[in-house]
Amino acid sequence: MKTERVTLLTSPEFKAFLTAQAKREGVSVAELVRTRCEGRATEEEAALATLTAELRAAVRQARKSVKDGLAEAAAVLQELRARRVGRRAEVDEDQATPVRSRRAAGARA
Repeated sequence: MKTERVTLLTSPEFKAFLTAQAKREGVSVAELVRTRCEGRATEEEAALATLTAELRAAVRQARKSVKDGLAEAAAVLQELRARRVGRRAEVDEDQATPVRSRRAAGARA
């Protein structure tokens, strides 16, 4: 129950600021001061806290997706490199075979 009164002297600019803030939030100046001094979150602050939590969750999911995507890309690159090395080995083997043997192998085929 509100039974005590507090008188506060301010500058005209600060009073105008409080009045504008209270009007913007749809409350009286007294309620605005009580809310801010008690540390209760305004509707905007509560909405901001909710959005912040959602954003943090989305960022965690995005980081996981990027990490998974990079791991998959690395695996594909490793597989492609292994195939390339395998082809080089085949080419090296072909070049090591004497020319006569290659011609003979071609004639038999």
